[in-house]
Amino acid sequence: MPAFSDPFRQARAESGVLQCPFHGEKITMILRHEDVRKAAKDWQTFSSNAPFRVPIPSEEEVRSMRQLPIETDPPEHTDYRAIAEPFFQRAKEPEMIARVEALIGGTLDHALSQDSLEVVNEFALPIQSRALTYLLNTSEKEAETWIGWGIHVFKVTGGEFKKGTLLEDYLARKFDEAEASPGQDFFSALVKAEYRGRPLTREECMGFANLAFAGGRDTIILTIVCALGYLAEHPEALEFLREDPRRITLASEEFFRVFMPLTHIGRVCPRDTEVNGAAVKAGERVSLCWSSANFDEAAFPEAELVKLDRKPNPHLSFGFGTHLCLGAPHARLILRTLLKLCCERVKRIETIQAVERVEHEARFERLLGYDSLVQRFQGF
Repeated sequence: MPAFSDPFRQARAESGVLQCPFHGEKITMILRHEDVRKAAKDWQTFSSNAPFRVPIPSEEEVRSMRQLPIETDPPEHTDYRAIAEPFFQRAKEPEMIARVEALIGGTLDHALSQDSLEVVNEFALPIQSRALTYLLNTSEKEAETWIGWGIHVFKVTGGEFKKGTLLEDYLARKFDEAEASPGQDFFSALVKAEYRGRPLTREECMGFANLAFAGGRDTIILTIVCALGYLAEHPEALEFLREDPRRITLASEEFFRVFMPLTHIGRVCPRDTEVNGAAVKAGERVSLCWSSANFDEAAFPEAELVKLDRKPNPHLSFGFGTHLCLGAPHARLILRTLLKLCCERVKRIETIQAVERVEHEARFERLLGYDSLVQRFQGF
């Protein structure tokens, strides 16, 4: 497993910010744990009401609608979030938990039967895609389409944006079907939903669905793969978890902290402001750097060590404040279930070949995990 070093340590210690160009746009990155938490709650100063500009780099070229509810501020955000939240809370229901356990168990059984397996595309991607059909209460057959999109619905390996409107064309078809014959799935729920006493527009429906497919895709996939990479490099970790399965919850939170696939997220300043001495003009962006905050020694003693029993663990991998990730219960269910079943069925994982995934930017390089990871799973 490659070492997940902290590229922001020096800047975090010196000023707490790093000004970095992204696709020609200078963005001030907020690095310290406490500063990130404060900014995440201060939506008047650091606004999400910025279509296409919450992701870094911005996404004007790959989608045509505002993602909901993430690209809004309160009170609109509160009302929009209430529409989608019931579906994402389904990850806590016993039926959903049982289906995810059966899915991951079957995928592990397949891995154990193979001489080797490329776990990014043949393990993590199918798990994420099929589990999402359960969450959205749609046919599991849809997962085959989603698997075909690859790891990131907007990007190809290497980080460049894909061309075309593959996702939007798919969503438009699904909403046409839901309007013609509504059911109990996510698309039908949006077609039937109301916002402040009126039906959602098609653009609003598309905005919800766009985020559902783009927001929790590569993040979950890469976290699964990084966890498997760590377990292969540290066989004692599985033994540690087997000794006391109650450690699995703490271990999963530590994996979320250390293996954070999303470096940061953008906010727009409606007026001139200052962040730790760095001037930000009205209309410019800052970033809430979750990955830096997760390695802040002020919040995490010995932050670069992976401590599977770390407690407390106030990581920011699911955001903080108003925009706390809707998909957090779903992600937690998948990773905890994976660790539980690995403890029960897997004696050892061996890494055969690995291709690192690295984020290259003007002021930093950050290891995100793997573009490819070939492993061998050994059962008892």
